[in-house]
Amino acid sequence: MSWSKLKQQLESFLCPALYGRVEYRATSYRYLPDKPGLCYIAVDKKNVLNMSDTTTLIRWYQTELEIKNDSDIQIPISHEEMEAVRKDTKGIVPEDRLKVIARGRKISVYAKELMSAQSSLSKSNFVVVANKFLSISIEESLESNDILLNILALVDRRVGKKRMLNMTEKMKLKHPIVQYFYELRLRTL
Repeated sequence: MSWSKLKQQLESFLCPALYGRVEYRATSYRYLPDKPGLCYIAVDKKNVLNMSDTTTLIRWYQTELEIKNDSDIQIPISHEEMEAVRKDTKGIVPEDRLKVIARGRKISVYAKELMSAQSSLSKSNFVVVANKFLSISIEESLESNDILLNILALVDRRVGKKRMLNMTEKMKLKHPIVQYFYELRLRTL
């Protein structure tokens, strides 16, 4: 599918409040047919997501330690996770330390997932992911670990107000760029 046709289809799925504000842009290399060019997403004429550039407006993590030390990341800890730590430590750890240990375990898993998602995004081909988005259900796109699929689904008109409001807890565990588009969409509701 040609870029213009793909762009037209993606923009036809934009929610009405974001139409004209969110743009899909691409550059290509006329004399290098084997080089795919760059694709990026702009919001209000500002480049927000360039898949090959880590200097965009959104924070990109370089190491797992950066994620662990970021105070902006809120990781909710459930009672079941606390009980799992209590069971692993055989109940000899004080109550306040259980939460710290559970948070440490969960943030390690979160950091690995986040770094994996970032690295796959920088290697992915926008056109391939966009075609996949057009061929799968909106639920699959929202549940996916692919950052780009999440973004395309969040700005989609098929995701209504009720579903957006029900995703608040899930969005806390997503990459900052996904959270950015979630907040952008919430402001339009």
